[in-house]
Amino acid sequence: MAGEVPEGLAIERIWVVEAELAPDASERREPVRAEHLARIGELRAAGTVVEAGAYADMSASLLLLRVPTEEAALAVARADVYFRLGVWTGFRIRAMGRVVRSNELTTG
Repeated sequence: MAGEVPEGLAIERIWVVEAELAPDASERREPVRAEHLARIGELRAAGTVVEAGAYADMSASLLLLRVPTEEAALAVARADVYFRLGVWTGFRIRAMGRVVRSNELTTG
C-alpha cells in the first residue's frame, strides 16, 4: 500500500537548523565552547535537541530540534552563545520528517 507508514514506524516532525559559521569561527568559539556544549547537553537531556554538531570543514553547524514550530527552532538557535557572540552568523531552517519506531515518538 503506497504512501502508508509500515506498522511499528512513525514519522516525527522535527526542525533542521543549519547555522552558518563565521569565517573566524574557530577563534571566536574557543572562549565559549564549553558554555555552548553544556547548553546543547541540557537541551539534549530535555529532548529538545535530537542531534547537534559541526561539519568537519567548519562551514556550518547542524541542529536537529524537537520543537513545535519554525519560530521555536529559531528561538533556540538565537539564544545560543554561539549566535550571540558571532560564531553563528545566520540560519537556514527546514521541517523534516524523521523516521522513528512508534514507541520512540514523543507526544509533546
